[in-house]
Amino acid sequence: MAGNSNLNDSARNKQDEFYTQLSLVESELKHYREHFKGKTVLCNCDDPYESNFFKYFAMNFNSLGLKKLITTCYATSPVTGKEFQYFVGNGGQLAFLPVEGSTPIQSERHPYKVEITEVTDENGDGRVDLADVEYLMRNKKNTMTLLDGDGDFRSPECVELLKQADIVVTNPPFSLFRDYIALLIKYEKQFLIIGNLNAVKYKEILPLFMTDKVWLGCNSGHYWFKVPDSYEEKRTDFKIDETGQKWRRMGNICWYTNLDTERRHEDITLFRTYSPEKYPKYDNYDAIEVSKTADIPCDYTGVIGVPITFMTKHNPEQFSIVGVLNSGSANEYDFAKAILNGKQLYARVLIRRKQRDNQ
Repeated sequence: MAGNSNLNDSARNKQDEFYTQLSLVESELKHYREHFKGKTVLCNCDDPYESNFFKYFAMNFNSLGLKKLITTCYATSPVTGKEFQYFVGNGGQLAFLPVEGSTPIQSERHPYKVEITEVTDENGDGRVDLADVEYLMRNKKNTMTLLDGDGDFRSPECVELLKQADIVVTNPPFSLFRDYIALLIKYEKQFLIIGNLNAVKYKEILPLFMTDKVWLGCNSGHYWFKVPDSYEEKRTDFKIDETGQKWRRMGNICWYTNLDTERRHEDITLFRTYSPEKYPKYDNYDAIEVSKTADIPCDYTGVIGVPITFMTKHNPEQFSIVGVLNSGSANEYDFAKAILNGKQLYARVLIRRKQRDNQ
């Protein structure tokens, strides 16, 4: 998922080009359908016709009531132009079928953008699906044009597209996740993006959770992603399917968003009671250790250390986030390492139960 030299380095060294399955997109997006009516959606880390984010929004354009769909790709995306051969004509306008004076794009990867404002059943089969993809661009209300730059989401022309959008939905490069979130926050965009759960404790991102500006979506876990042919084989969490496509399974995958759902306001059911014997305090910080979210005591009002997976169930009306026990770094919200009985534990999120009128 590369564009400029930084993105090239990221893709080569970090290997974070992971292409999302349509089923993963569908299972999450079904919880947010009411947010999209009349909105412009941007997918700015996707090759339009290879991306399942594009496919989801193109197929559901009318049922969601979208105003516009914008999709862009990076210059060195390894899948650009593989599924569809396209041609460039006058003014940078692209088409899937050759037109007079056009040239096929084959040997080089050119970043481009697709803007869709109308989706109709052009082939007359009674439904709108991917069989209509090539027909979409024959509609003069829809455009497919080359980008001037490399398609980097931080480039000026891509930032201008970001400014037009109401909601951003994509799978950004994990190695650039901090930069990506920062850009969304800077321009005050709504978003639903895939990331790694461990990013919660980043010093740039944790305060967003603490101030209820960002939260996790509805689904999380271990998921399979398509990867480029250049990726080396692994002994675990790796497979090659019958078509020769390589896949890697990623753990701790979740959705970061600022779109509200009923689910995030559901309380965690608590039934344990506190005792000093069951819930010892850390050696170096005044908080009790709770190794499983299900074991949080219902009657303790002090600071509690819980695994990061707690964030997938967090209700901001039930608990406030105090900080983390991770490395005790310069991060003002990373207070210390999590040490219990002389043993360092995995990172912990620090929470405190909120008092309510009925408690």
